[in-house]
Amino acid sequence: MPTSGADDRKIAILRRVIEHYVSTGQPVGSSHIAALPGISVSAATIRNDMAALEAEGYLAQPHTSAGRVPTDKGYRLYVDHLTSTDVAKAGRFDAVQRQQLGDFFDTAHFRLEETLHRTSLLLSQLTNYTAVVTGPAADEAQVRSVQVVALNDRIGTVVAVLSSGEVVNEPIEFDQVPTEAQISRATERLRAAFIGKTLSSVSFAARSDASSDSAAEHLAAQAARALGAGSARETVFVGGTASLTRAFDAVEVVRSVLEALEQQYVVVSLVRDMLNRGVSVAIGAEHGVEPLSACSVVLAPLVRDGETVGSVGVLGPTRMNYPAALATVEVVSDRLGRRLTEG
Repeated sequence: MPTSGADDRKIAILRRVIEHYVSTGQPVGSSHIAALPGISVSAATIRNDMAALEAEGYLAQPHTSAGRVPTDKGYRLYVDHLTSTDVAKAGRFDAVQRQQLGDFFDTAHFRLEETLHRTSLLLSQLTNYTAVVTGPAADEAQVRSVQVVALNDRIGTVVAVLSSGEVVNEPIEFDQVPTEAQISRATERLRAAFIGKTLSSVSFAARSDASSDSAAEHLAAQAARALGAGSARETVFVGGTASLTRAFDAVEVVRSVLEALEQQYVVVSLVRDMLNRGVSVAIGAEHGVEPLSACSVVLAPLVRDGETVGSVGVLGPTRMNYPAALATVEVVSDRLGRRLTEG
């Protein structure tokens, strides 16, 4: 849309329509806009401008209502014209929220996964949207300790504690029942191979010399492969999915969105694509994930020591309070990044 005076007026009217629709969920009529304080043009001018916005695809008129609602194109124009002042104003937390933020990050001395999980819940509480938090990949951190544990005669687990604070826990299915001595020797082999290194940097090879315990070597190799597979997975924490059930009237939309969120690779791919494109807001179909086409995503990179190691974002209906979401995501991302940098 060009930036003539008339177009600036239409953008201002579109903004009022969106803000009212986000607040109420009800189609907006020209008479309501004309009655708002600060509107200095006639009701006839507003009707004409809203009709023009509809013709240009920024507004739509539900067949059951005389009012109009924003389209994804309208939301995009609105977001593109938000100023830093708009975002800052919308992001002013009340005393309870400030206390909540301060208490959380001042006392967030948990292991990495727990911190990311709790951050997703905090962000959802602050915004009333579903929060999506991704963190550093496991293969970026050094191994501090590693151990094989037998859960029963057939199933075990290999546990690695990383320098990032993350705990990688991967299942193992035993080919034969291991003895305690074999588990101990397998653990010793893993410690010699992995401690002080990243999971992805170790190429583990079982020994086959006469002095080696073949069963222990085989178990160590199994555990090493499990650790390698675990390090390749990106971790995503989704908090507050219940808020989506309140955001949409159509049950089929809720079901589609929840099913998409259950597939971790879908969420990780969406977030990675937005980060790669430098996009902070994706509205409706813009993010390219069809089951989430009724949703918008607001995202900020998670930065530790100057390096992007993940992301913090919210997912909600396109009828989202974008300025407040942008401000809250930015604050939480900044505080979480500083928490991770501090250790």
